[in-house]
Amino acid sequence: MNNLERIYKMSFASVYPHYVVKVEKKGRTIEELHTVIFWLTGYNKNDLENIITKKVNFEDFFTNAPQINLNASKITGVICGYRVEEIEDKIMQQIRYLDKLVDELAKGKKMEKILRE
Repeated sequence: MNNLERIYKMSFASVYPHYVVKVEKKGRTIEELHTVIFWLTGYNKNDLENIITKKVNFEDFFTNAPQINLNASKITGVICGYRVEEIEDKIMQQIRYLDKLVDELAKGKKMEKILRE
């Protein structure tokens, strides 16, 4: 299994607690984290609870997202050594978009900026 497949098959539930710790350690809230996740994917609180309970993998998490935000393409910058706007694999790009949003939240950026308003 290559790196891409490994990330695709990783459950969202296994990474979610790391997102929570990362943002809370910097004084942000789970509600703010959820706002970012819901903005990017179109999911809601019930969807997220089901995704975590059913251990949905990242590939399915993004493939089945109700609506990837039209402003997601405005997310730019480097995450894990890659420029997010240059990642050609659509799902990997969406995974990195989420990583970037979580990073911005943890770094204390204003919500309007994170949500590209």
